Amino acid sequence: MIQSSFPSLNPHGFHRVAYTDWGNPANPHVVLCVHGLTRNGRDFDYLARTLQSDCRVVCMDVVGRGRSDWFQHKDDYTFRQYQHDAAALIARATDPHGRSVLPRWARSAPAGVDGKVDWIGTSMGGLIGMLIAAQPNSPIRRLVLNDIGPFIPWAALIRLKGYLGSQTRYASLEDVERGLREACAQWGPISDEQWRHLALHSVRKSENGSWEMACDPAVGVATAWGWNPDAKVGNRSLMGLEVWSVWEAIRCPTLILRGVDSEVLQRDTVERMCRSAAPVEVVELPGIGHAPSLMTQSQIETVRDFLLRGT
Repeated sequence: MIQSSFPSLNPHGFHRVAYTDWGNPANPHVVLCVHGLTRNGRDFDYLARTLQSDCRVVCMDVVGRGRSDWFQHKDDYTFRQYQHDAAALIARATDPHGRSVLPRWARSAPAGVDGKVDWIGTSMGGLIGMLIAAQPNSPIRRLVLNDIGPFIPWAALIRLKGYLGSQTRYASLEDVERGLREACAQWGPISDEQWRHLALHSVRKSENGSWEMACDPAVGVATAWGWNPDAKVGNRSLMGLEVWSVWEAIRCPTLILRGVDSEVLQRDTVERMCRSAAPVEVVELPGIGHAPSLMTQSQIETVRDFLLRGT
């Protein structure tokens, strides 16, 4: 696994976007993983470790999270910016001439096939993936949406944003882990080792020796995008974030993972998604809410089977 970064442009200058790079850099099958609202690319370590024998896996820290820079101008946290950063990373991952961080033997090796990548997106990462997949000549070949769709009820969105107002500083890593176990209880079965892993990579040490979450509390600014007070699902009029026009423009094969207890991705939303022009597969995971961790072997194998079926 290689940790790297690159400069990307925002309305007020340049910022650094960090990512981890797993597997053989010469592998033409490139998979890009993008995390949820307050998380970071290290959430995908267990998935990437398994996939790296078949794919090159690149896991992005969206700006404002993980090792990526935080914006001074908080209004710059927008889905448009996230798309620009992801597009730059896709170009970097699929261009053999732009990989100076790699070993010398790999720099001239073939990269992605025709600039194409597979996309795995959890929650916010899935929304970014949908926006890019809907674009003409999109580089996304196959799309995995982890408990996210083109409609999010307002109540669920408020709860997601509420995590930004919770405790952000901790005295110890043990306190961090306890906080994560509470905040991410809906993720499903996670081992003690995995909780420790999440805790270690969710924070950074501050000057006074305490630990602070590696997430700018201001990232919630971008979640106002897509607000539609007249959104409907079925015959019900519901308030929420909706981007159905985006979903209806997507044509690539898509795997939808849904926690059965999720309030973010509702069953009737999935049913409507299945009536689209895109080839859609749905896997529902009992006893899990928002969002499946992608850390259990069964979840990892489900994603792996879908991605490799297209090679």
